[in-house]
Amino acid sequence: MSSVGTLWTTNVQTSGKRIKAAAALGGLTLGEPASYKHYEDNKKPEFLAKFASGKIPAFEGSDGFTLFEGMAIARYVCALAPNAGLLGNTPHEAAKVDQWISYLETEVLAVIRPITAMLNHYRPYHKPTDQANRELLPRPLKVLNDHLATRTYLVGERITLADLTVGSVMVVAYENVIDKKTRDSYPHLFRLYETIREHPLLKEIWGPTEYIDAPKQYVPPAKPAKEEKPKAPKAEKAPKATKKKEVEEEEEDDDAPPPEPKAKHPLDELPKSNFSLEDWKRAYSNKETRGADGALEWFYQNFDAEGFSVWRVDFKYPEELTLTFMSNNQIGGFFNRLEGARKYLFGSVGVLGEANNSLISGVFILRGQDHKAVVDCAPDWESYDFKKLDYAGADKEFFEAALAWDLEIDGKKWQDGKNV
Repeated sequence: MSSVGTLWTTNVQTSGKRIKAAAALGGLTLGEPASYKHYEDNKKPEFLAKFASGKIPAFEGSDGFTLFEGMAIARYVCALAPNAGLLGNTPHEAAKVDQWISYLETEVLAVIRPITAMLNHYRPYHKPTDQANRELLPRPLKVLNDHLATRTYLVGERITLADLTVGSVMVVAYENVIDKKTRDSYPHLFRLYETIREHPLLKEIWGPTEYIDAPKQYVPPAKPAKEEKPKAPKAEKAPKATKKKEVEEEEEDDDAPPPEPKAKHPLDELPKSNFSLEDWKRAYSNKETRGADGALEWFYQNFDAEGFSVWRVDFKYPEELTLTFMSNNQIGGFFNRLEGARKYLFGSVGVLGEANNSLISGVFILRGQDHKAVVDCAPDWESYDFKKLDYAGADKEFFEAALAWDLEIDGKKWQDGKNV
């Protein structure tokens, strides 16, 4: 069979393997570039002329059609083999396939990635973020496991792209964070994973999984070896000075790292406030938002404007938003990545508008007066605009509507939202 196109990826990229797996199940052949060196070839003008992002996976069809972004390529390849049913066989199944893919990527992969980035020294280690992300995992794992307790596959009676996403996402978890005891706690999810990874057509594509007996923990990078300094010639008439120099050299050669000081978050140094975020979150959850004795009334009676601040939050790139449920999942993923700062913030953010014509907006209540000090634990925080609100004055209507989930902007009405 002739190739349907050329796929640029690497042999360790899980999203590239998912595309290859989809092609294999669809009976399609994917070609490879004659040569490709990552971080070099993808920066060349001829590559960027086809794939403006410079990212892989990247795909060029035999008809010259080009795509980048792994999910888009995977869906396109599945669509080339409609009889395989990889995208579902009915509109309902297709929607469910998208649902589970989005759930795996925003609730599992988005939680795992910051951990593995810190474990591999791709980003600075931040212990609260590491611990918070690990604590987030059990809930989505249980949701997936419970769903699979009475099903062979996530959707329908055949393998779909959602199941292949289990194969590409969970390998990162099983090789870094989920040990044997935890694997055994979610047997139905693990059964599906092994089914996908051991499938005769897919086993060679995926390669072996390096399961762990205990979750990997952060290990600081090894300190580079110090260059030996040439010893100064011994001063004959200054024995005391020589002795001092020898002591200095001994101290310099001592490579034992000092005990790591316990990092204290700068926000913990702020003056104590009488406003409790936990009390506010309980009031918001248990009371009606508006009206007498409502959550807003509680807020105005108790808020400490010196110790806390209120901010409007807007996603900078609304033109990138498509389906509203996927945009809402994006908010959930952002909130997950803010887990390390949860005790310093409250958020009410929603999707306004309709499919392919929407925006993300809402409010944050943050400790202190600097939003960056709270939100920069999330790697994608700069994708959002932050503007301090006059919550009791000019911006009161916006503030209250965002909390009540009836916010409307430029004719776009609130569709769905999340709180953190």
